[in-house]
Parts: sequence; structure tokens; C-alpha cells
Amino acid sequence: MELIREAGNMGKFYPSDCKALKNTIEHFNKKSVSSTNKSFSETRPRAIISPHAGYIYSGYTANAAHHLISNTQPKRIIVIGPSHHLYIDGISAGFYKSYQTPCGNLETDIKYLKNLDSSYNFLFENRAHYLEHSTETQMPFINYYNPQAKVIELIYGKTDWMQLTELIEYILSDKNNVVVISSDLSHFYPISIAKKLDAVCIEAIERKDTNLLDDCEACGITGIKAILDVADKLNLQTDILDYRTSADVSEDSTSVVGYASAVIW
Repeated sequence: MELIREAGNMGKFYPSDCKALKNTIEHFNKKSVSSTNKSFSETRPRAIISPHAGYIYSGYTANAAHHLISNTQPKRIIVIGPSHHLYIDGISAGFYKSYQTPCGNLETDIKYLKNLDSSYNFLFENRAHYLEHSTETQMPFINYYNPQAKVIELIYGKTDWMQLTELIEYILSDKNNVVVISSDLSHFYPISIAKKLDAVCIEAIERKDTNLLDDCEACGITGIKAILDVADKLNLQTDILDYRTSADVSEDSTSVVGYASAVIW
């Protein structure tokens, strides 16, 4: 077993220096502008949906969700994201002792992971983990808001979303757990088209309607379908926290990526 899951995107998607990272997150928290008019300051999430681009583009949106997890102070946080760099037939689990972040390592809950593995028979594709930004970009936020939590990293490839539903439902049967579902929305459309496509995803999340997701373009669609199915089965509430596109930063509206964060409680 590898001792440390090295952060292969540190210094690329987010600052590699701890002070710079903290300043970035504190900057997000000083910004009071949100794309919604609802307040969730007291919400205690069971799960969140969070984007995974570079912090300059999606960090504010991701921070809106991770900030709320501090209300829960969970024992462990299970981060679930799609594989972008390696084909995986199933789910690869990060069987590492700890997970590197700029402000210190997060401990992996190996005992709990092995318990999950005994029922769900995970893979361990080491090559899939090192550069997987969908999960890695979530970890610095976890370290900032919930350093007491142990983490588990799950990266999926070819996976039936209903199997992922079963796994997440089991994870959430333990009140000490919070799940992070990582996904961006539409990619590389003109902004008018992107917003129409993303509106479908947002409506599906707000209505907990997995059927609507058939017309949603999201790289983490499998994870989103699964968490919405679980939310419906467990009678949990869902709400969008923030929505933006890369054009908000780049000012290029010809080819944008959509980002949304959501809370499930």
C-alpha cells in the first residue's frame, strides 16, 4: 500500500503554498455575491455536489458547498468523482495511508474503506489517482473546513449509476459520513447554449428527477444520478447553492464550462 496519495495537480488547479491557499479560500468567503437568493448558513449536509475545475474558475462555487460541511463536523468524508485520465471498469478506491494537501495531509480511513471493499470489491488503479483532479480539488477544502475528518477517495469509470446508488445509500446510513459528489456541467459551448444545457441539470437536481438528467451534460453524471436517487429514497432535500460559468472569469463567452454546487440534507 502506498503511504501517501500525492497531489499531482497541486500548483496547477489550486495554490501549492498553504498560506496562498488559505488566502484564496478566505477571499471566497469575503465575497457575498451568490447566484441564488436563498440562505443555507445553518444547513447540515449529508452530501454536496461540487465542481472540480481550477479554483480561479470554480473555486467560489465549490467553496459555497464545502463551507457548509463544517456545520456537520463529520467523522469521515467520502469523495466520489469520475476518472478523466484512465479508463476504469468499475470503481477505484484510494488505498493510501494519507492524502496530500498544501496545508497538511488528510488521513484515510483505511479500516472503513476495507469494510466497504469487502462488500463492493473496489479496484485499485494507482495510475488513475495521481492526476485525478475531480477528487483532488475537493481535498484542500476538506482540510481547511474539516481537518478532523478522515477521507476516502473513490474514482469511477464504467459504472452503473444504480450500483453507485447502493453504495452511497450504505455510506449515508452512517450519520458520521458526508459524501462529496464531484462534477462540472456542460463543456465548451457558447454561453447561451451552455446555460440552457446547465439549466436542465439544475432543474433535475432541485426536483430530484433522475429522468431529467438524460438531457444533462455533466462529466460526473453518474455520481449526480446516484446522489439524487439516494436523496429521493431517503427523503432528503436538495438545493442549488451557486451556478457560474468560466466566462465569469475569462470573459470569453464563445466556449465555456458550467459549474454548479448543491447541498443535500
